[in-house]
Amino acid sequence: MASPAMRIGLVGTGPWARETHIPAMTAHPGVELTGVWSRDPASAAGIDVPRVADFDELLAGNDAIAFAVPPSVQARLAGRAAAAGKHLILDKPIADSLTAATALVDKIEAAGVTSIVCFTRRFAPETRAFVAAADVADVRSGSGTWLSGSLLGGRYAASAWRAETGALFDVGPHVIDLLDRVLGPITGIVGARHDAESDLWTVMVGHAAGPDTARTSTMSLSLRVPVIPTVTRFEVAGPGGLVSLSERRTTSPECFSVLLHEFLAAVATGRPHELDVRRGLAVQRVIDAITRTVSHQDRSSIASV
Repeated sequence: MASPAMRIGLVGTGPWARETHIPAMTAHPGVELTGVWSRDPASAAGIDVPRVADFDELLAGNDAIAFAVPPSVQARLAGRAAAAGKHLILDKPIADSLTAATALVDKIEAAGVTSIVCFTRRFAPETRAFVAAADVADVRSGSGTWLSGSLLGGRYAASAWRAETGALFDVGPHVIDLLDRVLGPITGIVGARHDAESDLWTVMVGHAAGPDTARTSTMSLSLRVPVIPTVTRFEVAGPGGLVSLSERRTTSPECFSVLLHEFLAAVATGRPHELDVRRGLAVQRVIDAITRTVSHQDRSSIASV
């Protein structure tokens, strides 16, 4: 006998929710998208999903809550959802500060609920093939590039939190997470610069490795470079060769469908997913270290993570 579908409520009705969360959850056989709640009711116009009056009503009728809202809003509401015993599908970054992210992790762990963070591209088969190849290639250094003009025009140009925090908080988590995964945990920021006009972040980081092997990587991030389409490129290299990733053939709803499948399995087994809230916290620590390095204008010393 098949298990009943998990009842999930969605917070947020912006472009990301419309193009990724709603299509994937509506189509998934193991999920029932019961309703959505938006802080701005007008933004939910045209969505063919039941709308609820407030966040408490969304909590009352569901087993899990998914979030597609700014990080500051997510951190506050996800903590309430965890306290109510709801499993969580979180967006990245998990909060707008390291303090808020740490507090959220504490609440989730105290509640004993399952969490997963939407590092979207990590659920794509091309990304998983890249990770698998890097794992056997003895890679020592690498680079991650994510350049976009999404704040110059289009559906995300009106996003206030993206305009305020820029590429480091929006696409940065994807790059940080993947480089950290294939080269080892990021332990320090060797150097970081941010050009505010172009929102261009240039960052060099150090990774944990063996005593005789230093590992480093560089990141280039922007949401204000006029490139069409968006450029995403990862390369890692070492004695075992060069491993590259530039494909994005898997759509975001397809990636989110895989996320849902693995989220349901994590809930059923009680085993934490690799990309749970603690992974989100690890990425948040790196974001915080990069921000501190830039704000202190200290380009020569290493900021610890």
